[in-house]
Amino acid sequence: MQHVEQHQPQWQTPFFSIWTGQQLSLVGSSLAQFALVWWLTETTGSATVLATGTLISLLPNVFLGPFVGALVDRWNRRRVMIVADGLIALVSAWLAYLFWAGAIRVGHVYVIMLARAIGGTFHWPAMQASTSLMVPDKHLSRVAGLNQTMQGVLSIVSPPLGALLLGVLALHAIMAIDVVTAAFAIVPLFFVHIPQPQRRARAAAAGGSKPSLWADVREGLSYIWHRRGLLAIVCIAAVVNFFLWPAFSLVPILVTGHFGGQAFELGWMNSAWGIGLVLGGLVLSAWGGFRRRVLTSLMGLIGMGLGTLAVGLTPTTVFWLGVGGLFLAAFMMAICNGPVFALLQVLVAPDMQARVFTVIQSMSAAMAPLGMAVAGPVADAFGVRIWYVMGGVACILMGAGAFFVPAIMRLEDAQKKDATAQPSPT
Repeated sequence: MQHVEQHQPQWQTPFFSIWTGQQLSLVGSSLAQFALVWWLTETTGSATVLATGTLISLLPNVFLGPFVGALVDRWNRRRVMIVADGLIALVSAWLAYLFWAGAIRVGHVYVIMLARAIGGTFHWPAMQASTSLMVPDKHLSRVAGLNQTMQGVLSIVSPPLGALLLGVLALHAIMAIDVVTAAFAIVPLFFVHIPQPQRRARAAAAGGSKPSLWADVREGLSYIWHRRGLLAIVCIAAVVNFFLWPAFSLVPILVTGHFGGQAFELGWMNSAWGIGLVLGGLVLSAWGGFRRRVLTSLMGLIGMGLGTLAVGLTPTTVFWLGVGGLFLAAFMMAICNGPVFALLQVLVAPDMQARVFTVIQSMSAAMAPLGMAVAGPVADAFGVRIWYVMGGVACILMGAGAFFVPAIMRLEDAQKKDATAQPSPT
């Protein structure tokens, strides 16, 4: 995929014009999400209402992902991002009006959450697939590290900033902030060219007919199924999410039930997580990882497992060891995740990337409720620590075992020819 470096010699200005706008939009979206969750909590005081809101936010990723990926691979990705960001801005503006008019209802918030989730389901794969066509291969891991850093920054900054704004601004003003930051994401897209991949010839196309949407979805699933190394990566990601999503959701129970702590100790745990993610992303963006990205990711996966295991094995009296374990898990998560996305961006054919990314996104989203459904009873029966031990051991075994799987270790060699043989972007 050397076409990126040939056609985009000055890639930093166009790419970071878009990237910066997207990050500003994420800040606004995080503040809006915090405000909505707080409003639901304060208004209803119902755990069922909050759980329903979370479920609504996950459903589009779970059920629409593969179809959305096929559409994104068909359509102009720049326009997809403009429309997706525009949809999110419009529903936020509508919500701001409802808050201002005093007409807001819980049902309205559910509709907004669903619309925002649908917009995000389209936007994320379009941005990921566009990144591989705008950024030279050798810098993809560094860009992925910056993305991990921003996730950590948002996890640290959004709650206190959201709480501060709720104290000085009305809810409709916070929704208006989301609209303004969405504009920062949309405007650069009108002026920056994003290369489009040429679609490969299809058997159906040879007969003069355009492949159906379902045919494109099947092709995306087949693309993953027939590449064993890629399929193994997808399966590992699903297992990791199954164990670690519930583990990090159970941190409040760990703090109160095992360590006997209160809000102060929970704050330290949350800070350790956010700081670890930020520092891990910064290290990856500066270092770039090993030449073979898969080695960097596997090292990160093992380190993530060690940190999670340390949390699970920490005695009641050594709270700070648990804090250190969570910091290590977050730090190594950034080291693990960044190269995985860069690896996929390099190896997956450009006109297949949105479908591959959305399959991973769908499986990861599906693992969240499934993992929680299993983790809850297990934690109640054996204590919350057992889930951290199980998750840590699973990550360590998968990371170490992958070194003995040729399909994974040779992934970059096996698929390099397939990826580089694709048509150049237009």
